Formats: sequence, C-alpha cells, structure tokens
Amino acid sequence: MKKILTLFAVIGLVAFTSCEGPEGPPGRDGIGAEAFEIEASFSFNTTDGYIISDSFGKYLGGDLFQNESVLVYRLEGTTSSGSDVWQLIPTDVYFSNGESITYDYNFSIQAFTIFVGGDNIANRPAYINNQVFRFVIIPADFGTGKSVNKADYSDYNAVIKKYNIDDSNVKRVKL
Repeated sequence: MKKILTLFAVIGLVAFTSCEGPEGPPGRDGIGAEAFEIEASFSFNTTDGYIISDSFGKYLGGDLFQNESVLVYRLEGTTSSGSDVWQLIPTDVYFSNGESITYDYNFSIQAFTIFVGGDNIANRPAYINNQVFRFVIIPADFGTGKSVNKADYSDYNAVIKKYNIDDSNVKRVKL
C-alpha cells in the first residue's frame, strides 16, 4: 500500500510541476536604484491646479516595490562648464521682491504628483514652463539600518554615486 501511495505522490508531483499558465505582464528588472527624467513640455497652470501627475508604470514598466523611496530633482540650470544643476524638491525659490514659489511632490506605489504653489505663480513663466524633473528610485534595502555613509540627498551627484546609477543612461521622456 505504501508503494502505491508513493507512486501516486510522485506522479502527482510531476503532473503539477509541469503545468504552465499564461505569461504575466512585464515588470521591472530586479531590485536596484534607478532614475528617469521627465520634461514637462507644458505649463503648470491654474486650470490644472499647478500640478502634473502620472503613473510610474509609464517610466518604470510597473509600480514601485513596497517601501521604495522616491527623490525628485528639478533642473535648476547649468554650470559654466555645461553640467546640469539639480535641485532637490521640495524647495522654495525666493525672489528679490519678497515673493516665493514652492515645488513639492507626493507619490504612491502607482503614481506621482508634482505641484507648484506660492506667490504670483502665473507671472513666473521661467519657473512654470518647460520644467525638467529627475526621479531617483531608491530600494528599501538601501534605507534599512543606521549607516554612517548615508548620501546627502540634496546633492544629486552624491546620490547617483552612492547608489551606482549611470547618469548617462537615464531614461528621458517628454510628458
């Protein structure tokens, strides 16, 4: 009797392990820090509430993994040598007349929203038209534990160095 049960167990194991179902949707490759860039080729405007919003799937091929962190940088300008200057948001931009505007963002595992608020926004076209934002996705594994060598998140170059991101290979998309 034991031999018959063992035979049925082996046959059942072989039968069930060889079954295949339909292939699932494509997802993100592995776990590691990555970056992508969006160029907002439109204006932040009052009609849209001075926000841009989109899903991560368009840029990453899927949602964020649980507990991943997102850093967002705004292209503030370039140096005299032509290097990009990235500014971590949230940030405030102050003007000589005492007015200011604020860039901020929020995100879920599926989507992100970037918004601008502050004084006299509509009269600041250089700050609300054709903005470029770079997103850096940091896996939860990098954020666990206490580390003396934490990256200075306000310094974009320190972040990409810390997380071994190839800055020349960042995916660029117009929104």
